[in-house]
Amino acid sequence: MRSADAEIAKLDHSDVETVLRSRSLWSDALAHIRRDKLTLFALAILIVFTLIGIIAPPIIEGPLGIDVNRTNVVARFKPPGVDGFVLGADHLGRDQLARLIYGGRISLAIAYASSFGIIMIGVTLGLIAGFYGGLIDDGIMWIINTLSAIPPLFILLVASAIWEPSPEVLVFILALLGWFGTCRLVRGEVLSIRERDFVLAARALGATNRRLLLAHIAPNVFSIVIVTGSIIAGNLILLESGLSYLGVGVQPPTPTWGNMLTDSRNYFATGVHLVLWPGVLIVITVLCFYLIGDGLRDALDPHRQHKG
Repeated sequence: MRSADAEIAKLDHSDVETVLRSRSLWSDALAHIRRDKLTLFALAILIVFTLIGIIAPPIIEGPLGIDVNRTNVVARFKPPGVDGFVLGADHLGRDQLARLIYGGRISLAIAYASSFGIIMIGVTLGLIAGFYGGLIDDGIMWIINTLSAIPPLFILLVASAIWEPSPEVLVFILALLGWFGTCRLVRGEVLSIRERDFVLAARALGATNRRLLLAHIAPNVFSIVIVTGSIIAGNLILLESGLSYLGVGVQPPTPTWGNMLTDSRNYFATGVHLVLWPGVLIVITVLCFYLIGDGLRDALDPHRQHKG
């Protein structure tokens, strides 16, 4: 029986190239990410923040019995480590650590839910516009150009006057106003992909439009969507903080990192810890999203992998 080594030795150069090219894009991307320590570190931090936001609040409310909205005038501006306040107390005597955990839960939930909505709307309309073209493409692009001409801040101000800007309302508004860029990006990719040989061959073999979209075109824009989604989530964390500063974000006493930072700006001299921790967590989270997006972009870039 011939050994495996002997069989491999008989492969010529073209056979080796064929084997190497048969490796899927996703296996190459996964291998690249495993070697990218910075992306893995950022992903680990983000997973830890997310798990804390999911697991910690029931523990805080249950066994610990801490009410994040309960005020205590006696404990106002308690520094970290005093009277059981690990990260101090705010201007109303509320536990800063508990509110940071709850605030992170809501801020991350807004970022995840809004980015999911943005991706779903943008990808769906981008696929339809790029694939069908004609009047459908013109109509979708007209909607994008029209809505893009209206300042988003104006719409948010109007919406906050009509509805109380709760997390659910904010997610709905952010998703409704944030899909334009994703739609344009996906549309541009589809316009290029639909003219490639493998799509034309599938069409010649009788593939329906639905099969062409779902089986041949959509998988080829999926990598771009993943990278875009991570960057969008980081931008939404910053946007939520900016909206809270302008008074059109989630309203107190419901904590988010954005409104906690906004509320503490008047107490910088009295309690610097009130400004420090929400700001640090916002910076770390946004940086992690950007690092993950950058790492995914490198991992899913076929040209970069070819060079490697």
